[in-house]
Amino acid sequence: MKTALYKLNGSKEQKSAELPAHIFEIEPNEHAVYLDVKALMTNARQGNAATKNRALVSGGGKKPWKQKGRGVARAGTNSSPIWRGGGTIFGPRPHDFHQKVNKKVKALARKSVYSAKVKDEALLVVEDVTLQEAKTKEFLSLLKKWEIENKKITLLLSEKKQDVFRSSRNLPNVSVHIVQHASTYDLLDNEILLIEQSAIEKLQEVFKP
Repeated sequence: MKTALYKLNGSKEQKSAELPAHIFEIEPNEHAVYLDVKALMTNARQGNAATKNRALVSGGGKKPWKQKGRGVARAGTNSSPIWRGGGTIFGPRPHDFHQKVNKKVKALARKSVYSAKVKDEALLVVEDVTLQEAKTKEFLSLLKKWEIENKKITLLLSEKKQDVFRSSRNLPNVSVHIVQHASTYDLLDNEILLIEQSAIEKLQEVFKP
């Protein structure tokens, strides 16, 4: 599959970029995307919510009053859950929320997002990004040339480029990732997905047919 290749000056290159069919032309599997994103969101939970049960609250050692003769209900401890200041019944305890997703499902989910972005015309292939200076205005000028400065954008790089990361980090609508490390959520959380031409070659190494 061929698509337009955008230069850094905003114009379209005469030659087209080649998109591998086994990554960008599959039938998107929404359930695989759902499973992977759900696992990503769940695994981000700290799982440290906790309350004190009757064994953990202070007090509770001495019987508050004698069993009979007062005309009130029996009480064996002041840490009882029905007392004010007592323990909590069935409260949350720290635990691990981790969910596992198979590698094949993760790969299918990411390829599904790539294919969906192509179908929705929300994927742009650009020349390898180079900046004269690592400044926000330099990166913003690139987005203006591509006429996407007001969109929520994810840029996928073929390798770590410190100047690109530094120049984009002050833009709230832009996130930058190395293409091999971009998760399904990273690929979804945008209006426009930008990908460097050289990053497509890296993707072919990740998703070997």
